[in-house]
Amino acid sequence: MRRRTMSLTVPPALLDAAERGPIDDEAFIACVRDSLPYAWATVSRVVAELEAGDDDLADNVVPPPTDADRGQLLRALASDAIRAGLERHFGVRLAFQNCHRVAAFRPSAVDGERYRRFVSTRGQLLNQSPELRNC
Repeated sequence: MRRRTMSLTVPPALLDAAERGPIDDEAFIACVRDSLPYAWATVSRVVAELEAGDDDLADNVVPPPTDADRGQLLRALASDAIRAGLERHFGVRLAFQNCHRVAAFRPSAVDGERYRRFVSTRGQLLNQSPELRNC
């Protein structure tokens, strides 16, 4: 038997609903929020910082305190469905460079100079350090 690994803790009622058909974003986002609390808190904080200022981006530069927290952030941002759900919920574009550097951009900034620089191969290389090699 193949072992199933899980990114989310899906309540039985939500799993039943998914087996019957499409799921609304609100139910999916609640599952993400409850399953990945560190990732949720990090993205929420970055979005709040974006909304509080006039800049086109806000980003997290603080490494996760534990490997479990790092795993949550990686699962949230590596999943197309989770990342897209977060973007729709918060009304932002998320970008991710390493084990903790998540940025939120205003939709109007997508494809602007700062966004392109952040998601570029050069931006990725310049954001590296020996401390991040094992994250």
